[in-house]
Amino acid sequence: MSEHILVEREQGLLTLCMNRPDKKNALTRAMYSRMAEVLDAARDDREVRVVLITGSEECFTSGNDIVDFLQEPPSGMDSPVFRFMRALFDFPKPVVAAVSGPAVGIGTTLLLHCDLVYVSGDAKLKMPFVNLGLCPEFGSSLILPRLLGHAKAAELLLLGEGFTGEQAASWGIANAALENGEVTFARAKEAALRFLDLAPSALADSKRLMQAPGREELRRVITEEGELFSQRLRSPEAVEALSAFTQRRKPDFSKFV
Repeated sequence: MSEHILVEREQGLLTLCMNRPDKKNALTRAMYSRMAEVLDAARDDREVRVVLITGSEECFTSGNDIVDFLQEPPSGMDSPVFRFMRALFDFPKPVVAAVSGPAVGIGTTLLLHCDLVYVSGDAKLKMPFVNLGLCPEFGSSLILPRLLGHAKAAELLLLGEGFTGEQAASWGIANAALENGEVTFARAKEAALRFLDLAPSALADSKRLMQAPGREELRRVITEEGELFSQRLRSPEAVEALSAFTQRRKPDFSKFV
């Protein structure tokens, strides 16, 4: 599935692009594996100085491919999705994201682990984990309450309310909201290229220092979320909600009360 993850190198910039437009860049196990492989290789490649993660000008990602996920749910921290999370979480070099259109589920939570994030004003971000009978992932249950306060985080994580690119920028999830996808990608690439003029060891040390407070606590939370997420995928509530989602109907949770 390498055609669904495009990798481009320009000087010291490596661009990782999700490219499955017919499925709104929904992420499969193969796509997660490929992204993890690229990040792990870039970590040790001295020629790679910065990574830019993006989708198309119309869509970042609609989140997990539900059908693919249900065929083989992640069963442990060595599953493709968790290998990608670990690769991004431990990546020592600058990571920039350019987001346009839908950014659903991990399409939003991965942004919490990027150094710079640029979004289009019409971006639509959402974390509908509970809506699907699941739980927050990728450290979002720790990061968002600390960043936004419990009340606002509860709206996003418990109710699964969506928010715009403009709101993401005003809340500190993104650096700036731009007028459209083309401008957003150009601004993100411009910012990424600025890192090429900076001392790489100083950047790595500075990023490590910025991340150090609470780092191991966050790692433990990501592991706990991942284990619970895997369990919940097999729960009756999640089976009902995910089945309803694939059939485009409203899930009936009344039977579980």
